[in-house]
Amino acid sequence: MDENGIPGGDCAPNDAEKEFLARRFESHRSRLRAVAYRMLGSGAEADDAVQEAWFRLSRTDARQVDNLGGWLTTVVGRVCLDMLRSRKSRAEEPLEGGSGNARVGEVFAGDPEQDALLADSVGVALLVVLETLTPAERLAFVLHDLFAVSYEEVGEIVGRSPVAARQLASRARRRVQGAEAHDPDRVRQREVVDAFLTAAREGDFDALVELLDPDVVARTDVGVTTGAAAVAKGASSFRHFAAVSRAALVDGATGLAVFIDGRLDRTLAFTFVRDRIAVIDIVLDAARAAEQEVTLVE
Repeated sequence: MDENGIPGGDCAPNDAEKEFLARRFESHRSRLRAVAYRMLGSGAEADDAVQEAWFRLSRTDARQVDNLGGWLTTVVGRVCLDMLRSRKSRAEEPLEGGSGNARVGEVFAGDPEQDALLADSVGVALLVVLETLTPAERLAFVLHDLFAVSYEEVGEIVGRSPVAARQLASRARRRVQGAEAHDPDRVRQREVVDAFLTAAREGDFDALVELLDPDVVARTDVGVTTGAAAVAKGASSFRHFAAVSRAALVDGATGLAVFIDGRLDRTLAFTFVRDRIAVIDIVLDAARAAEQEVTLVE
């Protein structure tokens, strides 16, 4: 058995090994569909991309794959990139006629009602990504910002250097942030952040989940957390910081500033989708936080 847990041997895989590989693939299916759905905005196309990844895996000696999850993500990314380029050349729209969002950890294959719910939950940022960015920019933004794929891996998929991949994601991010800046309801956002702070102070997991978009993304310098349950769990451990947090505008976004011994220690900036928190950008480094424009809100 190799480091992926796949039975080894010099001969071709037997039926038992194929069945084991299929189970391994299924363990990655929900994440792969989440990547494809965010890239394509179409449940049917996302399912096609994931199925193509399975076909390619079944024709590959998986014992030679060091990181099965990373390999599959790369394959799905390349398949989606090809589909997007083909769509652009034919000036086609996604099958759902717009954009969508995928719940990481769940699969709604072939369920139009669930796909409609996912499409309805999309934020302005993703709508802009799907409708205005080039395929390469879209892939760089989705894979890096939403799924924490390194710029090196993104560069390999789009056939560019890591520096070029970073620039693609940066351009996409600027457009996304520009779209998010239109007409924010600061009063309502402040209410949601106040409720978030109260729930964090009290360690109220259920209340935190209610305030978060199902596909919420929490980003720090050290990693990305996705999904309401995972982010709420992390926020519950934030209670000792919640007591020293102040409502603030962080680089113009509704957020929180955390002060330790009277000094700014870290910041949280929030992006909202339909009155729920969809993205939390967290700066943990005090020096970097000090470089941000932080305005306390009474």
